[in-house]
Amino acid sequence: MFPIRVQRRTATDTAKIQNFLARAQTGFLGLSSEGVPYVIPLNFVWLNDAIYFHGAQEGRKISYIEHNPLGCFTVGEDYGTITDVVPANTDTAYMSVIIEGTITLVNDSNEATDAMQAMLDKYVPGYYDRPLAKSHLERYVSSLGSKTAVYKLAAASLSAKENEPVPSKMYYEGRTIHTDRAK
Repeated sequence: MFPIRVQRRTATDTAKIQNFLARAQTGFLGLSSEGVPYVIPLNFVWLNDAIYFHGAQEGRKISYIEHNPLGCFTVGEDYGTITDVVPANTDTAYMSVIIEGTITLVNDSNEATDAMQAMLDKYVPGYYDRPLAKSHLERYVSSLGSKTAVYKLAAASLSAKENEPVPSKMYYEGRTIHTDRAK
């Protein structure tokens, strides 16, 4: 793992990181096979110190994972621009997390069902009136004829960065250096 260059931006509050991963909607899975990189946006759930995602049992993503199961998963959110009268001091408020580890196919039906239920709870909370049945995963086939598979990226390392918003300095449409200097 590479150290975070700007140490003051390192996020270490475990609860804050867990909450961020629980509510973030999209992550980016980075893969590499035979020297060719591939990054794909995914829905995901953070559960038991691992990223879980699902998809077809075949395709480019799966081919890459089969050739090289090491993956990097990145989640980031932009909270806006922090203004400053000095252009070089203009900055971005954000949080980001990078998780590196090995990706495996989840073969245990209980673990796969738990992960899929956690995804449903995250993306459509309260929509379904009963828990997901294990049999749903076992028999579901997509419109393209592929069975659904659940994958797990166990976190071998996790690093997080943040630059918190500064409420009095956040950019909004219509804000200019002239309005700031007039204050």
